[in-house]
Amino acid sequence: MDLASIFKDFKTKHKANLTVLNWSKYLGPGILITVGFIDPGNWASNIAAGSDYSYSLLWMVTLSTIMLILLQQNASKIGMVTGLCMSEATMKFLKPIYGYFILGTALIACVFTYFAEVLGAAIALNMLFKIPLIIGVVLTSLIVVFMLYSQSYAHIERYIIAFVSLIGFSFIYELSIINVDWRAAAIGWVMPSIPHGSIFVILSVLGAVVMPHNLFLHSEIIQSRKFDVSDEKKFKKQVKMSYFDTIFSMGIGWAINSAMIILAAATFFAHGLHVDELQKAQKILVPLIGDTSSLVFALALLFSGFSSSITASMAGGTILAGMFSEPYDVKDIHTKGGIFITVFFALILMFFTSDPFQGLLLSQVLLSFQLPITIILQLYLTSQARVMGMYKNSRFLNAILWIIAIIVIYLNALLLLQT
Repeated sequence: MDLASIFKDFKTKHKANLTVLNWSKYLGPGILITVGFIDPGNWASNIAAGSDYSYSLLWMVTLSTIMLILLQQNASKIGMVTGLCMSEATMKFLKPIYGYFILGTALIACVFTYFAEVLGAAIALNMLFKIPLIIGVVLTSLIVVFMLYSQSYAHIERYIIAFVSLIGFSFIYELSIINVDWRAAAIGWVMPSIPHGSIFVILSVLGAVVMPHNLFLHSEIIQSRKFDVSDEKKFKKQVKMSYFDTIFSMGIGWAINSAMIILAAATFFAHGLHVDELQKAQKILVPLIGDTSSLVFALALLFSGFSSSITASMAGGTILAGMFSEPYDVKDIHTKGGIFITVFFALILMFFTSDPFQGLLLSQVLLSFQLPITIILQLYLTSQARVMGMYKNSRFLNAILWIIAIIVIYLNALLLLQT
């Protein structure tokens, strides 16, 4: 038997293993995006949802995650096809005045995102070591900036995957020691319901899951996987693999966000307890399900705060670099400037925050107001032949994305009217 025959026989026998290996090459970018929507802002939103409305708002996590998968994959296509992140593409294909306005609002969104995430890490440090919040915020920021300025993307990705794994295992443990009404949870996942007074929490859940900065970041980091647009057949196969990364990663995020609401519903709501701060949530868990659960809760929050703070500041660097038509490069002054702006102004916001829990919720709602701008931007870019060539969106996909944009705008308008 010749060498070619031997290789063919090996390939046939191990086809499944080779397929898994090919898929695994494209895993990673989606995980980095996932930490953005299991951040401390999500913790506040989900615990408020579960403690005040039981399982009835789980549908919002399901809807938001479906919307997120479509939007993230659409945003990542910009990076795959053009080799540009969404920020660079904005400056290249839009008039400068529009580009600067849109990217300016996106950078502000990064500041609010980082604010929520670093605040969550500081709250966790306070739970674990009694470190004052402001010191915890500064300490976390110093570590985040050091990691970003001194580590390559590949190292950051490995840290994030480890953090997400620890967060996931933490919630598996938490759910294993409480009594969950799985029938009510199943209904909640698929049955839309808007209880009286819940629109603020619904918008905070939406803003916490579908986050503007993640759309910009995904279009940047997806380029770490090399895509061959010159070979249509090969490119479509690569896109399919990246879609698996997105669906798999967002599925993990859906499960963790759902677990937060279920935990709050099965403990706080079931005992008639209103939770208005994460520290209070941790303390209440002790008499309800034991000391270990309280420690696991705080550690998971710490992992969440650190990892999501990294990705939020990366997004700030991506957006500012894009304003100057440059890719993300931590050695470049504009990327460093974007990271610094995101971190610095978030620290300033800390001095004007008297209620950390409400600050977390409000930051997520503010993100939902910027979100339609980013959605419409990526819809415009991906539907243009001059941007995407033969890979521009189909009319069907555009219609779905417009429906998502309209839903987001409607919920924002509903909040304004009720407020």
